[in-house]
Parts: sequence; C-alpha cells; structure tokens
Amino acid sequence: MGFISWAVASLASSRTTMGFSTLSSFSKGPLTLTRRTSISYFTLNEPNMQRSSLLSKRNMMISDSSSSSSQEENNASTIDKEPLVENNGEEATTENAEKDASRSSSSSSSSKRSRTRMKSEPPPDPSTFPAWAYEDRDFFRFEVIKESTKSMARVGRIHTPHGIIDTPSYVAVATNGALKGLEFDAADAAGQQLVFCNSYHLMLQPGPEIIRDAGGLHKYIRRPDGPLITDSGGFQVFSLAYGSVHEELSSEGELKRTGAKKNRSNHSGSTLKNGESPVKCTEEGVLFRSYRDGRKILLTPESTVQAQKDYGADIIIPLDELPPYHIDRDRLVESVDLTHRWEARSLREHLKDVKQQAMYSVIHGGVDVELRTKSIDYLTSLPFDGYAIGGSLGKNSEELLQLLEWMMPLLNEGDWRRSKPRHLLGIADEASIRGAVTRGVDTMDSCYPTRLSRHGTMLSRQGKINLKSGAKHSRAYGVPIDSECCCPTCQKYDRAYLWHLLKAKEPLFIQLATIHNIQYMNDLMAQQRQDILDGKI
Repeated sequence: MGFISWAVASLASSRTTMGFSTLSSFSKGPLTLTRRTSISYFTLNEPNMQRSSLLSKRNMMISDSSSSSSQEENNASTIDKEPLVENNGEEATTENAEKDASRSSSSSSSSKRSRTRMKSEPPPDPSTFPAWAYEDRDFFRFEVIKESTKSMARVGRIHTPHGIIDTPSYVAVATNGALKGLEFDAADAAGQQLVFCNSYHLMLQPGPEIIRDAGGLHKYIRRPDGPLITDSGGFQVFSLAYGSVHEELSSEGELKRTGAKKNRSNHSGSTLKNGESPVKCTEEGVLFRSYRDGRKILLTPESTVQAQKDYGADIIIPLDELPPYHIDRDRLVESVDLTHRWEARSLREHLKDVKQQAMYSVIHGGVDVELRTKSIDYLTSLPFDGYAIGGSLGKNSEELLQLLEWMMPLLNEGDWRRSKPRHLLGIADEASIRGAVTRGVDTMDSCYPTRLSRHGTMLSRQGKINLKSGAKHSRAYGVPIDSECCCPTCQKYDRAYLWHLLKAKEPLFIQLATIHNIQYMNDLMAQQRQDILDGKI
C-alpha cells in the first residue's frame, strides 16, 4: 500500500482518539461532534470498527489506479477540452458521458492566474449554527423503503412541497427553465419527477427578480406540481475561461454573429482579448463577465442563495469552487477549504429564511482520499438536508465508479448520514447510472439524454441507435426505435420517418427524439428500483 496510504488509513482509524493540544465535544441533533485542529476539522464521535479497513482498501484502489501508464495521464489532460457552456448560453456540452465525469475543463497553470491566492483557513465550527437547524423538516424528508443486501443500492422517496421523487431517479436538465425541444407536460407524462434548472443562466436571463415577481420558478415555467432543483451557478462560472464561452467573450460577439469556430484544443482560455481573466476568484466570491453582454457580475455565497430564494426551487445548492482535474495538491487543499467556507456562508444565508427549501451540501476533494474524507466529515456535521457529490469526479467513468466505491460507504456511517438523500452532479449515462445506483446514489442529473436526441442518437433496450449512421434506417418501415417503449414516438412513428425528419433537419425530430429518450431514462430508473425491491441488485 505504501507509507502514505498506510498513514492515511492509520490516521482515520484513530481519528476519534488522536489528540492535539485540546479537544472539545458538543452535541448537534443526532450527532456528537469533536472539534480539533487537524486536517479534518470535525469528526463523528461514533465508534466504527470498519473505518480502518475501509480506508486501507480504498487507498489500495487509489494506489493501483495511480500506477497506470504515463500515456493514460496524458489522455486525462485532454478529456475535458469540450466547452462546458454553449455560445447561446444553453446547457453544458461534452462529447460523451465520460467527459461529464470531470466537471472542469481548465488547466492548473491558467487556474492559478485567474485566482487570487488565499491562505487556507478552517471553516466555521458546527456549534455556531443554530440547534433548530438540525431538527427534522416538516416540508422535506427522505424515506428509505428498502436497502439492498447485495450492494449499497436503496429504494426511497424524497418528499418535497411540490411532489414526491422516487429514488433512485434520473433528473432531467432544463438549463434555461426549459427542456430542449419538449414541454414539461410531456416529460411529466413520461414519468419525469425532479427537474434541474441552472441558476447561472437564469441570473443572466431573465433575472431572479422577474422570476420572483412571476411567483417563483414553478409558476413561471408552468410546472406547479413538479419538484425543482437549482444549482449555485458556480459550475458554469468556473467554466467561463474555457471553450466557446471564452471565445465568445474574446471575440466581442463576433462568433455569435458569424458562426465561426475556433480550434479549442489550442486555446489556453486564460485571458480575454484585453489580457483580463474572465473569472477572478477571491474569498468574497467569484467575479465573472456575462457571456450575453460582457458586464461584470460578482457571485457570492450569499447572492446565489438570494437568487435561489427568488426562484423558489424545492432543493437548492450552495456556492462551491470548481478546481480542474489536474491540479497540485496544495492548490486542491486550498480549494476544498475555500469551498467549505463558501458552503457554510451559503447555509447561514439559507437559514435566515428557509422558505420550505432544502439545501444540499456539495462534497469536494477530487479523487484524493484524505480530502474527500475531510469534506464529508465537515459537511455532514452541518445541518444540510442532503449531500451532492461534486468537484472533479475522475478522468473517466471507471475512475468515477472507483471514487464512489470507497467514498459512498462513508455516507452510510451513522443514522444521520444515512438518512439524507445523495445526488450525483452531472452524471447520467447508462453505465455510470447502473454503477452509481449499486453504490448508493439516489438521484443524478445530466443533459446527456436530451443532448443525444438533438444529435440523432436514441436510447433503446438494444443499445444506442444512431439514425445518422447510413441509410439502413431509411427503409425501416414499421420498426419503432424500441418495441418495448410506450412513449408516443415509439407508439406512432417508425425509424424510416424519424430518419427522414433528421436528414431534413425538421424541428419535429428533436421533439420526438427527446420525448423518447426521457421516457427511456425514466423506464430505466423504474426498472432499477424494481430490481432493488426484488433483490436482484
């Protein structure tokens, strides 16, 4: 395992008894917390005889993973070169689901240039949060129906003010408060429950005040009986310096007018035309320029919560920093500490006026065992209502699942952690879904299924069907995309007609393809839930 891995495991196994100069204990809700001055600020004072062996096992996994070839490391540096925000401000784009697994496309060197160096300071002590915040919510709760005996998979129900979410569940992404090519009524009829809207785009257009004055996001988008989740906007903001959004800012709108494309692989994304970084990160927050009109906007932990209060979503997310996959460890430690301070500030702002909204924390630490453990220990000591898994999630789907393999058992330690729902940010390809479900993830969001449909790929029980691939579909008369699917597309249209619509670039194709892929995703999750109930997974 090596000395470093052994040391991490040894530290964790003795973490509730290791002494520094002083230790102080206090109670919050169902937890007794121990404050100390080590790298993990707070620890659960609950005996756990398996913690040492668990850490030892996952450090061995990390050690094995890190011994791969240097060519694999070189491949990792290019995995996230696609833009995370499109020129028109629509949903984040990546070439495939494995690229979704790494939530930042920046390089370490350019990241340092766009960020003010900050000394790592510990976040606020959990004892500084009010005791009532640790009490059960009457408007939001997670009900565990069954836990698998074969894996960490579980079936549950999240109760929100605007409806129930059966878990495990796929969360569709409505970037600008709209699903691409599909009305919410059609998605709801396909079984869609929770929908994800992006705060960043809604801040820029139409703006939180307009949504607030309309009566909140549920009324504004005419979805009064469907649960919504909004993020902080941090993911899109920290993607601004790279890809097409950076190009749009650098070209002063020329790209949007001409449709010109640049070679993104050679684009450092570190500065704009005037030499200015498009994103500046400080302790206060993150300063960025709008891709719509170039104006400067300061996003702080408090301002993003205030915007999400105006939206009125059932679940909201605190502000976090998004470090790149390739980053030196000192910088990653600094980023995790900053994120913890920001999330604590976000939580304080939220608790000033809860408004029947739940707030999830965002667990960070990249693929670093110690830092992920540190993030879990601190964030689960605060009165968050659920846990989102974010930050860099690995260079591909395999590394993502390895990360979940050693990390998710930590969220099963104690009733307090186990009773909270867990959300995987930005991952929803089928292979990752199946792996995440067996590792205890409850919900997961991604624009992957709707993006596929716009590019001519439809999901089926027989695998992906790419209608662009040759003329073989042109004469597939009477053959639906999926004979087992009950969506309107499969019930009414065949592959030959859909092929024609795609080739003719008819807008109707996007609608028909999207409703099918949404139906497929919800059918997939319904089957996952049934398989857990039947003891198959």
